[in-house]
Amino acid sequence: MNRNPTESGGGLPKGGGGAPLASGQLRGLGRYPGIYAALWKNSVTRETMFKGNFLLWIIVEVLWFGLQLGFIGVLYLHTESIGTWTMWQAVMLIGASHFLQQTFQAFFLINCVNLSELVRTGKLDFLWLLTVNSRFVVSLRQVDLGAFVNAASGVAVMAYAARQLHLVPSAGQVAGFLGLCLAGILIHYSLMFLLATISFWTVRAQGIVYGYYNMFNIARMPDEAFPRGLFKGIFTFVIPMLLIANVPVRVLVDKLDSWQSVLLLLLMSAVCFVVSEAGWRASVRRYTSASS
Repeated sequence: MNRNPTESGGGLPKGGGGAPLASGQLRGLGRYPGIYAALWKNSVTRETMFKGNFLLWIIVEVLWFGLQLGFIGVLYLHTESIGTWTMWQAVMLIGASHFLQQTFQAFFLINCVNLSELVRTGKLDFLWLLTVNSRFVVSLRQVDLGAFVNAASGVAVMAYAARQLHLVPSAGQVAGFLGLCLAGILIHYSLMFLLATISFWTVRAQGIVYGYYNMFNIARMPDEAFPRGLFKGIFTFVIPMLLIANVPVRVLVDKLDSWQSVLLLLLMSAVCFVVSEAGWRASVRRYTSASS
C-alpha cells in the first residue's frame, strides 16, 4: 500500500555530497550515532504531533497485509503447492516480504521520495552546508515509526506459519535470515535512491520512485511461480525482486538447494549500492543549487 509522505519543514544542513570522506571527517565518524539519534528525536516529535495520521496508516497497512494473505489463501484453495512451496511456506514468504518492505519503509522510503522536493524547493542547499556526509543525511533524515509496528506484524505471521510447519529454526538459520534481510533492504534502498536521483535531471521523480515501490509485490511470490525466461531473468539479475525475500526464507525453512542464490543476493546488494553511489555522485556534480 503506497503511502504519500509529506516533506517536513526545517532543513538539516552539503558536506560531502557523496564524495569520499576527508581525513577530518573520518576522525569524526563517532558523531554519526549522535546525529542519527537527533534525527530520531525529531521523527518522534513529528509523529506525536499527528497521532491520528500515525494510527490511520498502521491500520491501512495491516488491512493491506491481510488482503495479501487472503490472496495467497485463495490461490491455495485450488492447488496444494506452487512449485515446491506449500501454503504455510508461502505464508512465511509473505510475512518475510512484509517485514522487509516495512523495515525499508521505516528508514528510507520517506527520504527517497522527498529528495525530489528537496531539489525542487532548494532545501537541499541547506543540507550542503553540513560537515557530515550529505548522502547520510538525505537518506536518513526522517524515520517512519509506524512502519516498525507493521514490520512486527510480518514477524508475527512468520512465527505463526513456523508453528503450523512445526519449524524450529536454529540460531544459525535465524542469523543467516537476518543477514540476508539486510542485503535485501540494501537492494531496495540502493535502487530506490538511484531512481530518486533522477530528480536532479527532471522536475519531479516521485512517480518513478513509487513505480519501483509497487514492484515490491513481486517479492511476495514464490520464485518457482515464474517460469524461466525474460521476466524471471530481469527480476533476478537486473531488479532482483525474486531474490530479496525468497532467499532468506529458503534459509529459514531449509529449502536452500545451493549456496549460489545466497552469493547472488549478496553480490547483487553490493552491485546495486555501487551503482546507486555512482548515480548519486553524477547527479550531485550536475546540481547547481536553487539560486543558480
